[in-house]
Amino acid sequence: MTVAEGLKSAIRERVLDRREGLLALSRRIHAHPETAFTEHQAAAWCAETLREHGFAVTAPTHGLDTAFTATAGSGPVTVAIACEYDALPGLGHACGHNLIAAAGVGAALGLAPFADELGLTVRVLGTPAEERGAGKALLLEAGAFEGVDAAMMVHPCPFEVAEFRSFALGTLSVEYRGKAAHPSLNAHEGRNAADALTVAQVALGLLRQQLPPQWKVHGVTTGAGTAPNLIPDRATAEYEIRASAAEDLRELRERVEACFRAGALATGCEVSLTRPEPDYLDFRTDPGLIALWTANARALGRPEPQRKDAFACTDMGNVSHVVPSIHPVLDITGGSCGPHEPEFAEAAVSPEAERAILDGAIGMAWTAADFAAARRT
Repeated sequence: MTVAEGLKSAIRERVLDRREGLLALSRRIHAHPETAFTEHQAAAWCAETLREHGFAVTAPTHGLDTAFTATAGSGPVTVAIACEYDALPGLGHACGHNLIAAAGVGAALGLAPFADELGLTVRVLGTPAEERGAGKALLLEAGAFEGVDAAMMVHPCPFEVAEFRSFALGTLSVEYRGKAAHPSLNAHEGRNAADALTVAQVALGLLRQQLPPQWKVHGVTTGAGTAPNLIPDRATAEYEIRASAAEDLRELRERVEACFRAGALATGCEVSLTRPEPDYLDFRTDPGLIALWTANARALGRPEPQRKDAFACTDMGNVSHVVPSIHPVLDITGGSCGPHEPEFAEAAVSPEAERAILDGAIGMAWTAADFAAARRT
């Protein structure tokens, strides 16, 4: 069962009536980029817009200073709409999270007047730290998604995809501790922490020969000594590992950590391996929800969606393991540039981006309405 066309038209008009405010919200967030867990302005602007339109807002919430919850309606079916708004260090909104926030707010504003009629409770979640920090995983653990029947968001991209696939992602902070010494006077007394990291990197390079093609290991050295005439007693690195599924990620982590321990064993150093944030799980699209989205996207005249293998990671994947979820991506560049490129930050305030905000808002609102109607049958 889907919602009557007259009600969908009313939802659409509600969103379009707030067009200028939604586009202004997107541009404002874009002009003031804030990185993970520092998105105080963006969170406040989104929350205030919702509060002004009758939403009950709690901010901050669930232990995160830049998270918020906003609710409208009191129906038996609860749909959560996720708003991301963190920026990339040095690149600003080169992932287009300003669009995600504005589209999420727009969907909620479109639904709010009709929530009770639809049997809906609309819950908007301001979700910080998607780029680094796994904010949704933290919110999930804190109970922000309890009682939610469906969750959704949209994301800008260089192509159109309905059934989004993502890698599972794990992070690893590495620190070696050795013993400083002079490289000519008493080198034999030293324990070279930089050498330990070099051994580990060689081991990782050899390991890659035996890894499945969808398993990825990549990282950077963040410290390995300060002067050539001093054997370094400390070396540090940051690594990421990616696999097609959470189960594979666990095995990959064990094999990668063994390489770092080998570096310590070979050089007589000590190694500390820590996880700076929760793992990002692979995204699992709900087939019923995505069928509703696809029909609504076609009705809006969106491009026909492509099928893409996993190409990114998102903490929305963690949500999708617990709550039926969708994460469609909307083309704003036609392939000319992609996320995490400087040009994509410029594209995030283009006319194509502004169309994606409105289409994303209307499409999510229609999909939530259709979902609630289906639950009543």
